[in-house]
Amino acid sequence: MSERLWPEDGELVVCTVVDVKDFAAFVTLDEYDRRPGLIPISEIARGWIKYIRDYIREGQKVVCKVLHVDTSRGHIDLSLKDVNDHQRREKIQEWKNEQKAHKWIGFASEASGIDPARITEAIRSEYEMIYPFFEDLVLLGDEVLGRLDLPEPAVKALMEVASDNVKVQKVMISGIIDMMSDKPDGVNVIRRALRSAEAKIPGVDVDITYLGAPRYQIKVTAPDYKTAEKAIEKVAANTIGVVERAGGTGKLIRKQK
Repeated sequence: MSERLWPEDGELVVCTVVDVKDFAAFVTLDEYDRRPGLIPISEIARGWIKYIRDYIREGQKVVCKVLHVDTSRGHIDLSLKDVNDHQRREKIQEWKNEQKAHKWIGFASEASGIDPARITEAIRSEYEMIYPFFEDLVLLGDEVLGRLDLPEPAVKALMEVASDNVKVQKVMISGIIDMMSDKPDGVNVIRRALRSAEAKIPGVDVDITYLGAPRYQIKVTAPDYKTAEKAIEKVAANTIGVVERAGGTGKLIRKQK
């Protein structure tokens, strides 16, 4: 369930169809305490509709776009036709993830003896949704937990639950760096450069392999390509910078996804 009491215009919401009439479908909003909503027949599908039940039926889970919210009347107008397949799949997956995340809070509460409402409140002080918190917990660990006002038993339980249940998808990219130094201590310069590449980047793993002088391969594993690209640029800049400041040369000559 959302922390907000009412959805906003334009928001995508997961609904359960409770009744279908010739002129409209009546639904409840799963994320908003089962508040009732209405999909008029004109918003069911594009084009002329002969039988509304060809498009929607009782008990069905649907993703709708919020057209208008009247809190004084408790009325929510929705559209089914304004949601494309990609939006529907993403919203359903997001909703399922949130359902799982709330169960995980229950597991952490049971293990730690801390009220689940207190755990949820602490997470919501930093995150709008719960599932991204658990993803960050797996990637960043103590950096995330340090921001939460929770006792140690709850912190430990959350970490264990996240480790047991969250499987974060990662991507890997690689780059090849040429580094040369003709100084008497050139070997030490290269070593210092490689050590600089090992600097910790939150949520990113860096692996360096010697390919044969003067080439070194850098592999970066990260949650997404954007983060990976930024990380490999940073690693390359740090490494090459050490060599150049010592009078040598270096360049990133190739990147591969």
